[in-house]
Amino acid sequence: MHTPGRLSRRTFVTAAVAGTATSVASPSRASGTSLRFHTVGRVRRSADGSSVEYSWPGVSFEGRFRGTGVGIALDDADNDYDVQIDGTTVATLVTPGRTTFRVGGLPDAAHGVRLVKRTESPWATGRFAGFVAAPGGAVLAAPRARSRQIEFIGDSYTAGYGNVSTTRDCSSNGGVNRNSNADLAFGALTARRLDADHQLNAFSGRGMVRNYNGGDPGTDFRTYYERALLNIEGDVWRRPPGWRPQVVVIGLGINDFSTPLNPGERWATREELTDAYQAAFHGFLDRLRARYGPRTFLVVSSTYLSGTDDFTRSAQRVVQERNRRGDDRVRHWYYDDPGLDRLGCDWHPSLNDHRIISGLLHRFLAGLPLRW
Repeated sequence: MHTPGRLSRRTFVTAAVAGTATSVASPSRASGTSLRFHTVGRVRRSADGSSVEYSWPGVSFEGRFRGTGVGIALDDADNDYDVQIDGTTVATLVTPGRTTFRVGGLPDAAHGVRLVKRTESPWATGRFAGFVAAPGGAVLAAPRARSRQIEFIGDSYTAGYGNVSTTRDCSSNGGVNRNSNADLAFGALTARRLDADHQLNAFSGRGMVRNYNGGDPGTDFRTYYERALLNIEGDVWRRPPGWRPQVVVIGLGINDFSTPLNPGERWATREELTDAYQAAFHGFLDRLRARYGPRTFLVVSSTYLSGTDDFTRSAQRVVQERNRRGDDRVRHWYYDDPGLDRLGCDWHPSLNDHRIISGLLHRFLAGLPLRW
């Protein structure tokens, strides 16, 4: 539930499964780079059209190429990435910096390539300038967008905070960033199972009206939701015409309710906090409904919190009121399971837990009258 901090900058490359992988310093846009790729997640196009910038977790870029290798033109000294060729992860890039990372030694044929951002970076942006064909090859037309679309809105649980760790204390095993993979969080897992494009609009430590332990008062998740680049005040994401998700899953409330109120916070009692939370949630749902229209399902999620039922009780009340007003496409999804071990960093869901939660969500979505 804490926001991950900055860690040391280094580059780590796993052994490539197919071919060879090397990292080569280069200009931000290498010669021959084509911007023919499919983007999954929020980005902002550069003024000259040569690259895209982004900061939300789980943003990915999918492309196709013909030949024996491919380069990835990237400029990011803060985040970690996975590189996948034909569905297999061949490299993990740790804070790669300004580089064209190359994978070679592949069969001379058509291949798929995918670059996915594993980590959160609310303080910084990454920049991607496209895929580069190896000599004699070519970057092919971008894959088509998927007809199914899901948006996930949430906090550290949604972001996959510390999910690949096997110990709750991550101070000696690389820290939160080295142990986080948004591409293996429950939202991304669910989207892949459904063959859906998705957004992971998640910010660790943020709540609907209150952040973890009352931190950073005067801001909350809503402060940042409209942005493409989280660290730029006033930035506004421009929704592409084709982005209209059939489902939006909102998981905000863990940080609002998981810690006691501190002296000096603007809510004197838990009752005042729950009233403010519910009022803000209604306003947030109004924004989503205006943006995506009456047919999108808005799923308000909640989960178990030790020592309090304020989160789930408040979420249920929000949904009941929306339904009372006649919007039957606002639903409540509660998730918990005896198999959850919370072995991720700082007691967050582990990879095992994200798989369980994804299964629970898949079953819930199967019960909705979706026509996709």
